[in-house]
Amino acid sequence: MNSSGTNSHSKKELSDDKILRRDFTSNSIKTILSISLLEHLCATDLLANKDKYTAKKWLHAVHEIGRSVKETKIPQTQWQKEVEELFQNKIELNELLKLINFDQIEKSAKFVDNGARSIRPKLPRSNGFPERLAFGSQVFALKKGRSVVPHGHNNMATAFIVLKGNFHGRHYDRISDEKEHMIIRPTIDDRFGPGQTSSVSDDKDNVHWFKAEDEPAFIFNIHVLGLPNKKGAPRRTGRLYIDPEGEKLGNGLIRAPFIDSKKAHQKYG
Repeated sequence: MNSSGTNSHSKKELSDDKILRRDFTSNSIKTILSISLLEHLCATDLLANKDKYTAKKWLHAVHEIGRSVKETKIPQTQWQKEVEELFQNKIELNELLKLINFDQIEKSAKFVDNGARSIRPKLPRSNGFPERLAFGSQVFALKKGRSVVPHGHNNMATAFIVLKGNFHGRHYDRISDEKEHMIIRPTIDDRFGPGQTSSVSDDKDNVHWFKAEDEPAFIFNIHVLGLPNKKGAPRRTGRLYIDPEGEKLGNGLIRAPFIDSKKAHQKYG
């Protein structure tokens, strides 16, 4: 009897058995890890969705903070923080599109060759929705290369969310006013895609300018008007058109001339 052959055969069986057990253990660990990862992703997704508001709850929340800033219960910068959170994290973009009936807006939009077309969406006012909102709203529709031209704001808080397309967005702080100029400082210069948002107030990022990089491109805007003026001399509520390509003053400051809407659209529209 060849004992060495038998031993060799036994060793091979043991070796094969070890390999099989090792492969089984490795595959089991991979399976467990895959299941754990899947469970984690599902749980994370469920938690994320759980944090989202219904359209009705979301509209009530936007209305309430609009009323609070109008009644000076919260500062304008707090309104900006809260409204951006509501836009970006508290409603799915698809739900917002349904709320404003975006399909109909897109189908019926009549684009202009200069600047942006302003469209008033019809928000629900019954069945538990607020009957009278503390804010106004509009949708801007733009062709590629057209702009919501550079402008500042008096006694207003506004917020944007991109609905479709991409934009080159710029914001500026309004440092001070002169008789024929506004002193501004650039704060944001970025690309904005669907679901991304920004905001404006008398206190922060007062001037903005958005240029469409795609066609068609749409922005949803809300605005709270008639906010108390804290800047001294009375100021009329509304837009102030400027040319941000003004004199460079150093320290990032720009002396931007006041211009009218026609000139703003001729140069930037």
